[in-house]
Amino acid sequence: MPNRPISQPRAAALVGPYLSGKTSLMESLLFAAGAIPRKGSVRDGGAVGDGSPEAKARQMTTDVNLAHADYLKDPWTFIDCPGSVELLQETMNALAVADVAIVVCEADPARAITLAPLLKFLDDRAIPHMIFINKMDESSLKIRDALEALQGVSARPLVLREIPIREGDAIVGYVDLASERAYRYRPGQASELVQIPGSAKDREKEARQELLEHLADFDDHLLEELLEDVAPPAHEIYQNLTKDLKADLIVPVFFGSAVADQGVRRLWKALRHETPEPAETAQRLKLPEGSPLVQVFKTVHAAHTGKQSLARVWRGEVADGIQLGGNRLAGLNRLMGSKIEKIAKAVTGDVVALGRLETVASGQLVTNPGSQPANWMDPLPPLFALALGAAKKADEVKLSGALAKITEEDPSLSIVHSADTGETLLWGQGEIHLQIAAEKLKSKFGLDIVTHRPHIPYKETIRKSVSQHGRHKRQSGGHGQFGDVHIDIAPLPRGSGFTFTDKIVGGVVPKQYIPAVGEGVEEYLRQGPLGFPVVDVGVTLTDGSYHSVDSSDMAFKTAGRIAMSEGMPKCEPVLLEPILAVEVAIPSDFTSRAQRLLSSRRGQILGFDQKPGWTGWDVVNAYLPQAEMHDMIVELRSLTMGVGTFSWRFDHLQEMVGKPAEKVIEARKSTLGGGGNAH
Repeated sequence: MPNRPISQPRAAALVGPYLSGKTSLMESLLFAAGAIPRKGSVRDGGAVGDGSPEAKARQMTTDVNLAHADYLKDPWTFIDCPGSVELLQETMNALAVADVAIVVCEADPARAITLAPLLKFLDDRAIPHMIFINKMDESSLKIRDALEALQGVSARPLVLREIPIREGDAIVGYVDLASERAYRYRPGQASELVQIPGSAKDREKEARQELLEHLADFDDHLLEELLEDVAPPAHEIYQNLTKDLKADLIVPVFFGSAVADQGVRRLWKALRHETPEPAETAQRLKLPEGSPLVQVFKTVHAAHTGKQSLARVWRGEVADGIQLGGNRLAGLNRLMGSKIEKIAKAVTGDVVALGRLETVASGQLVTNPGSQPANWMDPLPPLFALALGAAKKADEVKLSGALAKITEEDPSLSIVHSADTGETLLWGQGEIHLQIAAEKLKSKFGLDIVTHRPHIPYKETIRKSVSQHGRHKRQSGGHGQFGDVHIDIAPLPRGSGFTFTDKIVGGVVPKQYIPAVGEGVEEYLRQGPLGFPVVDVGVTLTDGSYHSVDSSDMAFKTAGRIAMSEGMPKCEPVLLEPILAVEVAIPSDFTSRAQRLLSSRRGQILGFDQKPGWTGWDVVNAYLPQAEMHDMIVELRSLTMGVGTFSWRFDHLQEMVGKPAEKVIEARKSTLGGGGNAH
């Protein structure tokens, strides 16, 4: 296409499992385009992406990284996304503004299942995507086997775009199935055009026919040509490939090696000719009118630059100092990994960092004068928690502000203040996710924090009714203190909470003192005889007496507390533990493992069924004690190659007896320094 017009800036997201080589592929793409003079590596810390302290320490992508390149004059932004399943929110947010996704994976058929959630996400949102099977220079596995396994987890037909040319086990080149041209790899430069080897001709004919048949499923004219044995011209094939990719009808599949620069220029060619333009992506997303129109997909708080909003410009131009979303734009930058380049303006299609959009959150569409929510995905549900606090008491206020900022940066992090345990809980997607968050609190905000496993919000209740007398009498010169009450303590049905009533007749306890008795009772119930808050108890004030001079609110409050402290141990107190309703989602091959995992954690299996909208996946429903949930996601992922997950909600409180209960009560007594309710 010699007269092809220069495209508007397009954006491609690099996604795929951890260790599949996404960051290395971005390096190779940038190098092939001449955007960097030499390739760096993740291992030596020299890659364009992964510049944060957290990424370098782990040698893994922990946040999205942006990089820019011009390829044959077409401008591009690459968004390198984390591969860890615990950092999936970053990937989801980046995909929301991408024109195309490059799914990077390895050829091992056994690992194809790891792509299932990602491919489902792409298909559900009709995001055009192609697959790049990486590390083929290190593998003797067959592309055909990998393709078959990957098709098993893709709802869209996978269309192989090339076949390998092998010498022994090594892949030395490829045959392009659309053009029927063969190329031999050359390190660090464009591949060399060669004759199709005789050993590859039969496979090429077979694979090309498969490609054409896939395309004919979506084009009647091409189908007629095939039925009439008419060879379609190459330009018609390319037109179909482009049209079908844009509509997310097919998934083109390429292969190569990012480290060895094999297949990278072929990938560039497909990106350049087949990726939708920004206007087409905006149409797919059904974006509203307005110019300029900008969408923020990530918020970053930096020590020196303040709040930065990573955003895609969907329409119009953006210049420093303009009004956007009710804010005056203070800074317009292009990012190349950790390097910041100040620019004068951004145009339709650009991905840039916008400064000081203080009132704009991730996911919002921003125009002038205001902003509005986009069709944005919900944050991932919380799966793993740590209780945390500042190592230095003087940093507690500073910690609160820092937590607000890191949860704004990453919506899959959330802060919950537990009224039951008094702890501040940081919720996220797993242990590594929360470790990274803790490290950011240190590196970005200079905060040292301490963490521990969250306490379980146990409760206690009673099994038996008791009538109890409580008297408080003290004489210490002048006015004394006198309060005298009789109460009935009774268990209530589960979930009833607490009730306080009175049946006082004849004024034996004056009306003005009755509320104070209730206050004393409630004060006691915050920590019952077993050491935990008491629930599902009814207390009735039935009788009492008073002194005209020495009685007071405080005296009757104390009398009520005394009656409770003496009566409650007689009521057969029993421990209650919180039970969660859990839905575990796993591929059907792992259903029995998930059931065994739940059973081993005292879970009650309620049944399982096919996961709605997911082929080959099940949902196991169960009741699970909250005490058994803390690290369940870690073990579940270990059992399911990282793809298993669950959702949960509090369901009910359940009596806990025997040695498990004794162990909990003893631990509580140790924490309280003696045990029970001390009033």
